[in-house]
Amino acid sequence: MVDITRKQHWEHAYETKASDAVSWYQRRPDVSLSMIRDAGLPLEAPLIDVGGGASTLIDALLDEGRDDLSVLDISSAALSTAQERLGSLASRVDWIVADVLGFAPSKRYALWHDRAVFHFLVDAHDRKLYLETLQRSLLPDGQMVIATFAEDGPESCSGLPVARYGVASLQAIFGAAFGLVESTRETHHTPGGAEQHFTYARLQRI
Repeated sequence: MVDITRKQHWEHAYETKASDAVSWYQRRPDVSLSMIRDAGLPLEAPLIDVGGGASTLIDALLDEGRDDLSVLDISSAALSTAQERLGSLASRVDWIVADVLGFAPSKRYALWHDRAVFHFLVDAHDRKLYLETLQRSLLPDGQMVIATFAEDGPESCSGLPVARYGVASLQAIFGAAFGLVESTRETHHTPGGAEQHFTYARLQRI
């Protein structure tokens, strides 16, 4: 079930700001791309970008020749922005309007990417639902690339509180089902000129 309040928030965010003006905009998501490449998956492996919104990650993955791509977001406005930007290439992507906490996948994925959702889940019950969705969505040997605000990152984003993580605290949440493969930090520069610190991790399902 979609949380209407959460959906309304993100629809409003994408309907009232240009996609390259929001604080999370990246012209090219280099760290995510590097970790996805490091996963060593064939080009035909199914990948999903969770909370992908209007992100340019999907553009870059298409440029690399990947041909089984899905983007999930709670905001239809965000996905429409990405589709309009891609033009005819948008037909090569499976666009899914859904709240990840209630997502029922029609197939399983080799890689799950999330730079936009997990740190907004400040409630333990929501994190539990996320983990359940993740486990039913990934193949038995699947991998995930996750980015969250770092421990010295912002305390809120888009007017909402966030949880902040280091590598150890991410491992504490995912460690029972996933092993850490690699991690790094990124200093993201927002369109408004602020700095935001992120923690990135690539994990392999055990």
